[in-house]
Amino acid sequence: MRTTRTRRWISTTVALAILCVLLFPVYWMINASLQRDATSFNTTWFPLHVSLAGYRSAVANQGGHLAISLMIALGATAINVAVATPAAYALAKFRLPGRGWVVMAILVTQMIPGIVIANALYGTYNSLHLLNTLVGLVFADASLGIPFSILLMRSFMANIPREITEAARVDGAGRLRTFLSIVVPVSRNGIITAALFSFLFAWSDFLFALTLTSTNKVTPITLGIYQYLGAQQANWSPVMATAVMACAPAAVLLVFAQRFIASGITGGAVK
Repeated sequence: MRTTRTRRWISTTVALAILCVLLFPVYWMINASLQRDATSFNTTWFPLHVSLAGYRSAVANQGGHLAISLMIALGATAINVAVATPAAYALAKFRLPGRGWVVMAILVTQMIPGIVIANALYGTYNSLHLLNTLVGLVFADASLGIPFSILLMRSFMANIPREITEAARVDGAGRLRTFLSIVVPVSRNGIITAALFSFLFAWSDFLFALTLTSTNKVTPITLGIYQYLGAQQANWSPVMATAVMACAPAAVLLVFAQRFIASGITGGAVK
């Protein structure tokens, strides 16, 4: 018993030490954002004199970029869910010819570097006049999350008992009604998980924003922070405040959707 308790205490101590190391950058970001005129040399370990000047400057200069990122992420998530949900259901339940090859092709898309996709999209967007547009970034970020969402929801929907959908068909429901009234509610955890990952992909996107925009007409928060660094090299408080504001939506979503994420990821793992 003593050996077991000792091992538990050692494991807990090591885990806490690792957690502190991993969370230290987050703490330092918040600490620097609460200090006036924080730099790489004069930032103290604790914000003894709390100042919100950095947040006021961040809201004034980066508030519009946050709104643009929110619109892009919500738009990309809506397209992602609308496309990936029926696609995942079709690949999971319908006996489609070449279904295995389709799944393989979706897997291959996950191996392509993002810079390759961004460069390919640049020429197409230039022809379609979608460069420097909100719609262009929405579709680009949606394309990044659709393959992942299809794979995630397909594994979840494959475990839905066929008897449920067959009972709905016997009661007179068509395929569309069965999908909307039976499959979608049952797959709620998987859909929420896919939607959350799609939102995070679009919210944190930097590559597409940098490649597909060349003006300040449409600037997401990731690109805004990148441009903000050059203007605020001597004062890190507004930069860190902007980073905190950019991390807040993702952190809040992860906290509130934690149980859906756990159920959605593990739902298709065991059959």
